[in-house]
Amino acid sequence: MIQHITTAAAWEAARAAGSYRGDTLESEGFIHCSEPHQVAGVAEAFYKGHEGLVLLDIDPAKVTPEIKYEGGFPHVYGPLNLDAVTGVRPLPPP
Repeated sequence: MIQHITTAAAWEAARAAGSYRGDTLESEGFIHCSEPHQVAGVAEAFYKGHEGLVLLDIDPAKVTPEIKYEGGFPHVYGPLNLDAVTGVRPLPPP
């Protein structure tokens, strides 16, 4: 499993659009993801004080765009197909 932190509003917009793009897909060319053991560190480093966050559980076997592991983190190169998301949980503010 890989995971991705986003806002509840961004996830709801993705559900309405039919795929999740993430803000870094356009600016960096990929969607940042984490393995479960990396989530706490990522949340602390990049989302400290943010509210309204959710954690997407993603099944890599169902992801249709390419996944590359770079710098120890999984990156999704293209819009994430929603059927690859197996769970969505609230993430308390770090």
